[in-house]
Formats: sequence, structure tokens, C-alpha cells
Amino acid sequence: MTQLLANKTAIITGAASPRGLGKATATLFAEHGARVVILDLDASQAQAAAADLPGTGHIGCACDVTDRTACLSVIKELIGTLGQIDVLVNNAGITQPLKLMEIAPENYDAVLDVNLRGTLYMSQALIPHMREHARGSIVNMSSVSAQRGGGIFGGPHYSAAKAGILGLTKAMARELAPAGIRANAICPGFIDTDITAGKLTPEMRQSVLDGIPMGRAGTAADVAGCALFLASDLSAYVTGSEVDVNGGSLIH
Repeated sequence: MTQLLANKTAIITGAASPRGLGKATATLFAEHGARVVILDLDASQAQAAAADLPGTGHIGCACDVTDRTACLSVIKELIGTLGQIDVLVNNAGITQPLKLMEIAPENYDAVLDVNLRGTLYMSQALIPHMREHARGSIVNMSSVSAQRGGGIFGGPHYSAAKAGILGLTKAMARELAPAGIRANAICPGFIDTDITAGKLTPEMRQSVLDGIPMGRAGTAADVAGCALFLASDLSAYVTGSEVDVNGGSLIH
């Protein structure tokens, strides 16, 4: 197998959850030769997830992506330890199944902060390093709910946060392209992960599946494959894009 990320280092945020998109992406990146840094809120969970990856040299660190100082600090430390960092996957995110009128200030702050502010802060922390080396790939995790206005699980504030990520990604791509840095977004549809596990009734689940032409839920590996493409040189001329990974549920 050709290793698409040989000799590259990738940071993936929010990647400690065993069945999450971040961990699946970390595993696939490691299989393709990358040295992977897993960032999550809990240091021991991040370290355990890193130790579980194929290959050697992977690192797990604690970082709260909503804390700009923490982002700057961990990136400075990682650059000192690892030298060059080539890829950033802004995967950290949370969701809440609330209706419009149920969204309290603390709900808004929590969901917007982790998804959108975290994506901005972690990118800001790493961009100067990528500019210095005149290359880098940033992959941001959006959602089909940004495109269709929710309707699966997350509330309107989640849709707003993930839509914000699309705008941020495109603006980043436009500004950073002259520096050799690419930025793209992934919009997963209905994916079987711990976020949705046990939260949907069989009827709700069937209703969602009925709207997917491919007739199945996505897997974390489906999303990871797209992240690998966007992180690697296979997508060297792709920037500012939003890639749908949804089994055809949002064919325009």
C-alpha cells in the first residue's frame, strides 16, 4: 500500500473517543505513515488513544480548544518536540438535541465555543508554523446539518456552529492559499458514532435511513477516508471545498 502521509505529522483534535470520527481518522492516518498527535480534554485518554494507534511515535496531549492560550502553548510545545507539523484536523465538537426556543445562553456558548471558536483558535495557533514552511493542510469538520438546517440530531445552534465552520474554512482557504496552505471542510451526514448511539428511537433511525439513497448510515471510516484525501497530496489543488460524506442524502 502506498503510504499517503509518510514522513508527515498530523494533529487531530477531539480524537480520544474510541468510536469517534477523530479516532478513526487518527488510525487511518497512522496506517498511511503519519505520526499522529491526539488532542483531547483528558490527557490520559488522549495518551491511551495515541498508544492504541498502529506504528510508533504517536503522542496524546490534553488541550481545551476553547482556550486560546492552551492552544498556543500545546502547539509551541509540539513544534519544539516534533519539528514540523503538516496537517491539522479540527475535529473537536459537541452537539445538543435542543429545539430553537430551548437554547439557553449556556447551550449556545458551549456548542459554538467547542465547534467554531475551537476550530479558529487551533488553526490560529498552527498557521504561523505552516506559513514558515509554506505548506500545510487544514481539515475542518462541519456537518450536513449546516447545509440542510439540522433535522437529524443536533439543535439549531449546532447547525449554526457547523455553518460557521464552512464560512471560516472558505475564508481561511482564500487567505492562506498564497502561503501554500490548504483548508477544506468535511460535511458528514448520518454517521454511526457514540454521539448518536442510543439517542435515536428505531423509528427515528429508520426515518433518517429512508432519506439516504445508499440506504445505510455512514461509518467513522467513511469520514476518515475523506480526511485522508484532503490531508494528503492527492488533493494538492483542492482548497476551500466542502466535501459531502452522506450517502447521497443531500444531492442538490
